[in-house]
Amino acid sequence: MIKTLFQHAKKHPGLIPQFFFTTLGVTGATIYLIRLAKGPHVTLWDKKNNPEPWNKLDPTYQYKFVAVNTDYKSLKKEGPDF
Repeated sequence: MIKTLFQHAKKHPGLIPQFFFTTLGVTGATIYLIRLAKGPHVTLWDKKNNPEPWNKLDPTYQYKFVAVNTDYKSLKKEGPDF
């Protein structure tokens, strides 16, 4: 199959970029599938000192990038301290 690929590339040099980008796409898809198959990705770098970092956030912390109508400083904490 690779021999046929090289023969076609020699006869039609315009196919070389198509072969290159097709190979690049298949390789990228394969690497991405291997990455997904390895398991879930958790962005937790320090499991010993702060195993649940979301519990230590202040209730006035602005979670959204843009808050149109919400004033986070006037919110009351709804939940226990962990």
